[in-house]
Amino acid sequence: MERIDKNNYYLDICSTILERGTCLRRNFAAIIVKNDEIIATGYSGAPRGRKNCCNIGYCRREELNVPRGTRYELCRSVHAEQNAIISARRQDMIGATMYLVGKEQSTGELVKNASPCALCKRFIINAGIDRVVIRDTRYEYRAIEVQHWIDNDDSLTGDGAY
Repeated sequence: MERIDKNNYYLDICSTILERGTCLRRNFAAIIVKNDEIIATGYSGAPRGRKNCCNIGYCRREELNVPRGTRYELCRSVHAEQNAIISARRQDMIGATMYLVGKEQSTGELVKNASPCALCKRFIINAGIDRVVIRDTRYEYRAIEVQHWIDNDDSLTGDGAY
């Protein structure tokens, strides 16, 4: 019997969680794992108590043809990474790994070259997370050391995946 590796195990869980997302453009899910235990999950969606894009029937950024990675202030959603981080205690996140999967709603395909946006990168750094693993294809993924973002400060202003 061949078992999937741990990274794909957690990425598969992310793929299920993103199905709760409410974005009409791209849905993401994030899981924070430490010591082989899931400590928090998050998906893309409007703040608690506010209507989701899937409920109101439109995406403001889509309506305005806003390019990927820009004008996040127009988005109703809280990003998956942010939702996972606010659901965990910082002391539990120090040294943890975040897993991230994104899906294009229009095609059902994985988001190509997915990456946390600049704001989410700052959240991840401040949370104390050490590594981010991002799914690229069904079985392939990239592992990014958060220290790389810290060492290359300019990467905190680049565009992201949303």
